[in-house]
Amino acid sequence: MKYNLLFLLSFVSFFAFSQSRETHLLNRNWSLVYGYEVSTSAGKLVQLPHTWNADDALIGNKAYYRGQASYQKKIFIEKKWEGKRLFLKFDGVNTIANVFVNGKHLGEHRGGYTAFVFEITDRVKFGEENTIQVRVSNALQLDVMPLVGDFVFYGGIYRDVNLIITEKSCISLQDYASSGVYLKQKNVTKGLAEVEAKVLVNNGNLTTENYEVKVEVMDGTQTILSKQSALTVSPNCTVPILLPMSLSNPHLWNGRNDPFMYKTVVTLLQNGKPVDKVEQSLGLRFFSVDANEGFFLNGEHLQLRGVCRHQDYAEKGNALLPQDHEEDIAIMKEMGANAIRLSHYPQAPYFYDLLDKNGFVTWSEIPFVGPGGYRDQGYVNQTSFRDNGKQQLLEMIRQNYNRPSICFWGLFNELKVDEESPIDYVKELNILAKSEDPSRVTTAASFLDKADINEVTDLIGWNKYFGWYGGEPKQIGSWADNIHTLSPNLKIAISEYGAGASIFHHQAEMVPSSPGSYWHPEAWQAIYHEENWRAIQARPYIWGTFIWNLFDFAAAHRTEGDRNGRNDKGLVTFDRKTRKDAWWFYKATWNKAEPVLYIADRRFVNRTNAKTLVKVYSNLEQVELFVNGISFGKKNVMDAMVQWESIALAKGENKIEVKSGKGKAAFSDACRWILE
Repeated sequence: MKYNLLFLLSFVSFFAFSQSRETHLLNRNWSLVYGYEVSTSAGKLVQLPHTWNADDALIGNKAYYRGQASYQKKIFIEKKWEGKRLFLKFDGVNTIANVFVNGKHLGEHRGGYTAFVFEITDRVKFGEENTIQVRVSNALQLDVMPLVGDFVFYGGIYRDVNLIITEKSCISLQDYASSGVYLKQKNVTKGLAEVEAKVLVNNGNLTTENYEVKVEVMDGTQTILSKQSALTVSPNCTVPILLPMSLSNPHLWNGRNDPFMYKTVVTLLQNGKPVDKVEQSLGLRFFSVDANEGFFLNGEHLQLRGVCRHQDYAEKGNALLPQDHEEDIAIMKEMGANAIRLSHYPQAPYFYDLLDKNGFVTWSEIPFVGPGGYRDQGYVNQTSFRDNGKQQLLEMIRQNYNRPSICFWGLFNELKVDEESPIDYVKELNILAKSEDPSRVTTAASFLDKADINEVTDLIGWNKYFGWYGGEPKQIGSWADNIHTLSPNLKIAISEYGAGASIFHHQAEMVPSSPGSYWHPEAWQAIYHEENWRAIQARPYIWGTFIWNLFDFAAAHRTEGDRNGRNDKGLVTFDRKTRKDAWWFYKATWNKAEPVLYIADRRFVNRTNAKTLVKVYSNLEQVELFVNGISFGKKNVMDAMVQWESIALAKGENKIEVKSGKGKAAFSDACRWILE
């Protein structure tokens, strides 16, 4: 109901703004038939977003269905739309989609994480019911990214589908499914913003037409800047028009502190009358990265405290609704994060909207995924594979060009170079990204300490797991120092660091577990993050860090932790119901706006050792411990933590309580432990 209401409100507000373009959501009542089904009977009724792997892939079935299926929907095309243009826009279909209207093939899209558009004007029957069919395959294709990955390759139409109706003349929808409007931030400072609006005008008429394009920048309801220019477009052609603009003393988009955005309204006029309108947000900002001092936003240093996120959810797979994206953003905000790496693919448009509106500095990447320590390559040196990666890169950049949150375009993750090296291809991708968008920087995530591939992109990050896949957590510091000393001009980040944890696994000994075992104690994950973060925050040359992962996620091939099919490195459980101890450590460290007082190891209820450590995460000044009502004294909080060692427990149930402050500023937390 919330999802439908959200759509209704946006639908109504859209039409209040413009009657020249209509958008209709087509998520309801699709029929699904699997590719192996030969029966003539009706398919299964499903609602979008939808994936057919919400069951089999989430229970650790390595042979989850990777094949073909067909989605079909009946849609009535209004007679009043005759003379207009009709488009189908798919926000995401994994992995290959072939679209048919009334049995006739429209085209194919290869790639599961970006949007695509087909015009259907000449294929529909007006005043009648029409049939849309989408044949989908998530089977492995050696010329479609990604080839491998430590995540589930869900199949289905797992994002929104819309019918868009325009006049014969319109702002183009078919430039890699972008908005057709590119707001190029040519030069932005605190005193002046110089922006160039590039608008793609498409003439669908049979004659040459004259147009005007008007661009208005609005602060709320007030228009603060307006530009207008004329152009002529030949029949069935798309022509760009450039409108330079400047704004004195701009209100800047300033991350979590102030994610302000102007509204830009672009109107296409013919004979003085509006025929199409597109609205885009404009978040003005400037940023830089220094090899020694890290990341700067609007001239001010900003320590990027980031997380990584897969777009999937318990029982739903990757078919998320708006409220699911909103929940994830809320958890990020509460934790105190200010940056995110969207791993390992572009994510839902609505999630990007939320990142813009909430001020998260964003790393968005294409699904060029290597296997790290696994067997396969992740790269095939053939023309069709290379072309597909470039297509997906162009789609990601053009569809998200106007998003202020995005500062980094990611080009690969954990590629090997010891077999058929992809380095020349990565260079091609880097050149393409820089030519498409010189205003942003390129980056990548490597797992190789020393390799030429690390020096292709503007920035580089490393996926490092000291204290989980061997070594000790504190080694992250000495490792980073060594890299920085050997390559002082490299701008380095920690693109992944993390450890697995089950909220059901607990042990008294603070020793690491075996990553591939069925024993992943929660307490070790907490220690891992405590020590990694201490080392990281002491090194300002690290321009960003991104925890792997914010949430547990599906990985059908994994056999470890408390269940098969799960990567449990998340700080929050797959169903988002439980924040693990390590999450509370970060909230106490990063979130200074909300008081934090949290007893760690609280789920370790049944104990056999009479003496125990009591560890508390807090951002308060001082904490007092009580065990069974007896005070064990006050201690000052240091580095978001305070500990009492060798606290004696009584036989049976024990009440552990901590308190801080007085009166209205009093806070407390409590749990119970049982000594057997």
